[in-house]
Amino acid sequence: MTILFIVSQQYLYFYLHYTIKMRIVHYNSNALGNLKVVKFLLEMDGEKPIYIQIAEWLETEIIDGTLQADDKVYSQYQLADLFNINPATAGKGLTILLDAELIYKKRGLGTFVSADAREKLLTKRKSGRLSRLVQELLNEAALLGLQEEQLIKLIRAERKERS
Repeated sequence: MTILFIVSQQYLYFYLHYTIKMRIVHYNSNALGNLKVVKFLLEMDGEKPIYIQIAEWLETEIIDGTLQADDKVYSQYQLADLFNINPATAGKGLTILLDAELIYKKRGLGTFVSADAREKLLTKRKSGRLSRLVQELLNEAALLGLQEEQLIKLIRAERKERS
């Protein structure tokens, strides 16, 4: 386990941007003013557009409770600075969340997490992403000739290993 003593927020920002380059700092003033190092890799050359990666990262922050109902969300300029991207790209990521009514704007104050955002996201991920993963798993299991009992045994073993 590596322990890093952080002298200041500026040092941490410098360290992360110039040494690691793939990590960002999440400072959430609504979460008791704590600094949190987020292990998030932005794939600049990946298949998924950057603005979608930004939206998905913010969704994950809402699901895991880092951003809670009525917490202020990063502005497009803060996101652009954190990820070293164009503000318009960050704005597109925020627009996805605005269109899904996961965040809302207060004129002159900023953008905030909707009260029911977490529940909407959990429902979306369970019915969408999880369903697709299960379909892929079943297709792969059929291709490999695995029986239902073998598949269940694999899932239980993985769950046991994680707990």
